This record gives sequence, structure tokens and C-alpha cells, in this order.
Amino acid sequence: MTGAGGTSETYDLAIDPTRSTLDTAVRVAKLAETARIDALFTADLLSFGAQGPIGSQEPLVFVSALSQVTSRIGLIATVSTTFHHPYNLARLFGTLDHVSNGRAAWNLVTSSIGEENFGPGDLPSPEDRYARAEESLEVVNALWDSWETGALTAGADGKAVLDRDRVRPIDHSGRFFTVAGPLNIPPLPQRRPVQFQAGQSAAGTALGARYAEVVFTSLPTLDIAVDFTRRIRGQAARWGRPDGLPLIFSSLHATYGATEEEARRLVRERREAIDFERGRAQVADMLGGGVDLSEIPLDEKLPESLLPDVTSVNRRRGRVEIFAGYARRGDTLRELIVAAQDTGHWAVAGTPGQLADAVEERFRAGVLDVITLSGLADPIQHDFVVNGLLHELRKRKIVAADYAGTTLRENLGLELPARHRPVAVTEV
Repeated sequence: MTGAGGTSETYDLAIDPTRSTLDTAVRVAKLAETARIDALFTADLLSFGAQGPIGSQEPLVFVSALSQVTSRIGLIATVSTTFHHPYNLARLFGTLDHVSNGRAAWNLVTSSIGEENFGPGDLPSPEDRYARAEESLEVVNALWDSWETGALTAGADGKAVLDRDRVRPIDHSGRFFTVAGPLNIPPLPQRRPVQFQAGQSAAGTALGARYAEVVFTSLPTLDIAVDFTRRIRGQAARWGRPDGLPLIFSSLHATYGATEEEARRLVRERREAIDFERGRAQVADMLGGGVDLSEIPLDEKLPESLLPDVTSVNRRRGRVEIFAGYARRGDTLRELIVAAQDTGHWAVAGTPGQLADAVEERFRAGVLDVITLSGLADPIQHDFVVNGLLHELRKRKIVAADYAGTTLRENLGLELPARHRPVAVTEV
């Protein structure tokens, strides 16, 4: 959130792996900062071929490099709690916050792929992944808070003065981790990096409601966005969290046209290029895998017998809920394949003004605080994004014209959370 009640924008760093990825990312980062976009967002997939022919760069190393060629834009790195230890996570993101002077954010995921590279064993159940994620957050927050105010000050000679009595162990003992603490790096510029969380299954929503400052979700329709926001903020309120938290972060899959007719043509051309036989596998994946759609005619609905029980699915339950919902409302297989091209995300086509109308509708409904934008590396897309959509949103006072402060937390309008009070947990 920027200014007084506006939306925030992030730029999704989707990089062509056949080119110099860092050079491209540096160029995009500088363009985004010049446009006063609030943050850069990098996803993470942990398997060969899961994102393009190679994969995705390690997010923390990548955004750390970008921190040295930018000065104001936030840096959001996606890192999984399933495959990382919380003490390392606290040090890694704490160091990113230091090297970026307070611009770090962690997008917490529990991962739906990659277990073959972190074996032995299969991917843990969603219940176990989210239980581990919750304990990881407890440990990480306790470590970031293990340095009290005034623990490190500047002496009269300019040298640092440490008050050891203000640096305390956390003595955590839980189901997954035993961590003595305290953290062995100095207090962070933001005290805590901003906490994003991705996941909209029941377990993901519960985690986000309790801990996340921003939740990244697939909300393809306004009705779904309203229902999700009501549910997660209702749960957050029961945890005693302030009104308006967590912020709602949606990925906007935009098709821009100079005219409405041009945008429609681009959408039509994109649909005409769909490989519908390959699309059957995409829809099966959206339904959790293990569904055979090979014999279903494209213009028929999916029988109920093929729709999975969400509780039996081990991966991406939120996405399964969306596509099973589409099938139950009567979408044909052809329509599901078209929807799968945007993987369940919010897709809008039109002129920059029409896209701004769509963003404003969600913003006024209270279900949109952060949006992703893409295309800055392409001159035509850059013009549509910066001089079109962003310009229009700023005219409407939905997006701020400049950074509100020097840290990402300030630019998102987020207060520092209350200091963590360590909770003793034991396995039963």
C-alpha cells in the first residue's frame, strides 16, 4: 500500500534463461525503479524444466545482486520452508535487509515440487508442510527479535557499543527444530523483513491469516477475491491482528491493446495458438495430477467422478479448488484449457484505461492492495505499463506517484509488528 490507502505494484522478474539473466534483470530493475514501482518479485521452482528449459535462479542471490544497482525498490525473494532451516532463513533474509538498507521481503512457500532433490522421501503432506512453516516463522521471528532496542549503539568515538544483556537466546524446542539463538547478525534496518506468504488452501489461508503481512493468491474473479479476503481477514481478526491485514496481492495477467479491438484480437490469436491436446495435461495438473482427461471431448463438461477430493491432493490445493470449482459450475474441457493458460490467475484484456477500471473495481471493493506488472523489458509493453496503466492509476489516486520512504515496509504502509514473545513448544 502506498500513500494513504493506495495499491502497490511489484514487477515480476521472469527472465529468459537463454540470455544474460543478470544483465536483463539489472535493466528491468532500473526501469522499474525509475517508474517508481514498489518492488521486484522473484518466484522459485526447484526442479529441472519446471520453469522454461533450465529452471529459475536462486532468488536470494539474485535479488542481493540487484540490491547493489538499486536504492529504493523493494526486493521480494520466494524461499520454501520445506527445504530450508529457520536459522539459515533468519540469517539470509537478515543479511539481505542489511545489504539493501531495509528493502527485503520474504515470500514464504511450502513447495509443491522439488522433493526429488531434497530426499530421501516423498513431499510431506500439506498438513506437515504448513506445520513446519508455522514453526519456522515462530523461530525466524524470534531470532529477528532476539536483539532488543538499544542492544547496539554508537559510542562517543563512533565505534559500536554492544549491550549483551539486550541480546537474548530464544531457546526454542519444537516438533521440527531446536534453536538456541540469539541471531548472530546485528539488528535489521526493518527489524523484520516484510513477510509475504503464498498459498490459499485452508492450511495456507490459516497460516497467512496468523502471520503474513501480504498474501499472494490466485484470485481469477471478483467473487473469488471477495470471498477469500473476507475469510482470511476474518481469521486474522480472530488472532487480534489490525484491520486490513494481511494485504491482498494478486498477479495481473494483462493483455494490452491500443484499442479494445486490438486487445480482443490479441486474446483471440492467443487462444487460436493453444495446443488443446497438451492443454488436457495442463488441466489435469491444475486438478492435482492423476486425472485422465484423454477421452473427454473438448466441448463436454467433466464428470463429477473425475474431480478430486481436495483433501486427498498433496500439491497446490488452492489451485485444485479453483479448477474443480470451474468444472462444477459447468465449464467444458475446452474452457478449462483456456483458463489453464493463466494457471488460475486474474486475466484482463483491454486498453490501459480498461485495465485501470478492472484494478479500480477490486481496489474499491477492498480486495486488492498489491498487483504484479510485467513487460517492462519490451518497449511497447513498457509504454503500456508505465505511460498507460500506471499513469491512469496514479491519476485516480490508486497508486502513489513516488516512494513514501526508504524501506519497503514504509512504502507498503506497514507498521512494525509487535515484538515476538517466544513460545515454548514441545512434541506430544
